[in-house]
Amino acid sequence: MSITADQTDAAPQPTSAPAIRDGAFGHATGLVCRECGATQDIGPHYVCTDCFGPLEIQYDFPAVTREQIESGPANIWRYKALLPVPDDIETSPNLEPGFTRLLRADNLARELGLETLWVKDDSTNPTNSFKDRVVACALSAAREFGSKVFACPSTGNLANAVAAAGARAGIKTVVFIPSNLETPKKVNSAVYTENLVAVDGTYDDVNKLASEIAGEEDGWAFVNVNVRPFYAEGSKTLGYEIAEQLGWRLPDQVVIPVASGSQLTKVHKAFRELVKLGLVEDKPVRIFGAQATGCSPVSEAFREGWDVVRPQRPDTIAKSLAIGNPADGIYVLDICRDTGGAVADISDDEVREAIVLLARTEGIFTETAGGTTIGVLKKLVETGQLDTSLETVVINTGHGLKTLDAVSDLVGPAATIAPTYDAFVAAGIA
Repeated sequence: MSITADQTDAAPQPTSAPAIRDGAFGHATGLVCRECGATQDIGPHYVCTDCFGPLEIQYDFPAVTREQIESGPANIWRYKALLPVPDDIETSPNLEPGFTRLLRADNLARELGLETLWVKDDSTNPTNSFKDRVVACALSAAREFGSKVFACPSTGNLANAVAAAGARAGIKTVVFIPSNLETPKKVNSAVYTENLVAVDGTYDDVNKLASEIAGEEDGWAFVNVNVRPFYAEGSKTLGYEIAEQLGWRLPDQVVIPVASGSQLTKVHKAFRELVKLGLVEDKPVRIFGAQATGCSPVSEAFREGWDVVRPQRPDTIAKSLAIGNPADGIYVLDICRDTGGAVADISDDEVREAIVLLARTEGIFTETAGGTTIGVLKKLVETGQLDTSLETVVINTGHGLKTLDAVSDLVGPAATIAPTYDAFVAAGIA
């Protein structure tokens, strides 16, 4: 793993934290480095003290049955035995996200030439994006660590989710966003918190600032910085739900948007955990990543055959995917290559067209991240990289009301007429 320029020559020391109550993190047993395998005790840590590698949660899972999961609540806490959360998580005020619909998309499948297509529609979460899942897990960790401030750097959806979850939990929230973010996402955050901070710069600039604040301020839980290992586990619930909603089986192919890359890696992790636990039968699952051309460092690396991801300066309407230096980019490359998938990108115009395509075939209004994923799905079919005979799932991560500007010039009234039947006939709509 390469070390970025803003990392120091010594790994950050663990932050002091109050004593952790028994069962606070469920069946999690510690933190493990994804690079060198070194372990650490559970705490608000995210970087290996030995090699600077990223940390993730280590578990000792109990025996879990399908019946136990199915008897749980209709949200992500039905999978609490597989997450770093306490057994009493339902008693803590939270947004109760998850268990969103999996829709069979026959109209879109016919349009693209696919035999079987499903849309996992996460736009129906409480703040209308999949970020409510990861934030719920991060909030649980922040509570257990005794954090006094709940915070994040964000490209928009995460800021919405953190601000709303913090309000629900009664904890102070501070969210940082690039100042050029779409207006609906700014409003969606500011309505939940008075502490919305706009930063002149890219998301990567905002993320660097958040890392500096996390290192200086005691008691701040930055969901995707110093509690990132716990936050990231929330994305696994997408994979769990897809398998359960398909009747406890894995799909053949999945197309997933790539920003930091964490969602893709955790969906893959979820599938492997379900196999290990005997909840689904093992089978090959081809995993594909989707990026917008204006910020496509992982797609570029895949296309060029590189083993490293070279940072890019974002320039795309798909702002929720505009992370030029994705933390999990190299792991996305590994997974897509190992599973026989790919990472591809499309232009902003193709993103816009795909938003309209999904809306007019399946009645789902997606934001630019979803437009990117649908557009890449279309491209993968056209280039022959995706097998049209196999069952495919595409993930829609957010609602189109958040990015109205992206399609406002493409759609509108078919005609403006006088309030008469003759004018209606003359318009040629009948």
